[in-house]
Amino acid sequence: MLVNGKVEEHEVEPRMLLSDFLRERLGLTGTHVGCEHGVCGACTIMVDGDSVRSCLMLAVRANGAEIQTVESMGCVEALSPLQEAFRERHGLQCGFCTPGMLATCTDALQKYPLDTEEKIRDVLSGNLCRCTGYQGIVEAVKVCVAARNALQAASDVGANKEEMKR
Repeated sequence: MLVNGKVEEHEVEPRMLLSDFLRERLGLTGTHVGCEHGVCGACTIMVDGDSVRSCLMLAVRANGAEIQTVESMGCVEALSPLQEAFRERHGLQCGFCTPGMLATCTDALQKYPLDTEEKIRDVLSGNLCRCTGYQGIVEAVKVCVAARNALQAASDVGANKEEMKR
């Protein structure tokens, strides 16, 4: 499998969970394990571009997959735009849910317009946070949606100018 851009090849027990593989074998402890039943969302990662609960997926099922964990989304010196928005809008407190929230939001921002607060809250409904009350997380996603929409609008303007030149 490809994990955060690096090829990883390991033999694993058939019953090993992907969350355990990432944490124990690869040392990627940003993938948090909360409920171990897929309810809390703390273990959410990206598998082939989709958010997935790694506590519900066997490591052997990830054979050939492209995996992204929170470790690939940015670092202290260079936060991703979503991480920066979480920081600016106080979308984290204890940080336990944050990696899963980031993976869920990354997936949603790539796939959905998220043009209302209700839609953002719906996307977040599968991830539990006991600290923030979600408002800062919702505000962080709104910041990213606005940035994405502005970028798309600028791209549309540029395309229209090119079309007029023809």
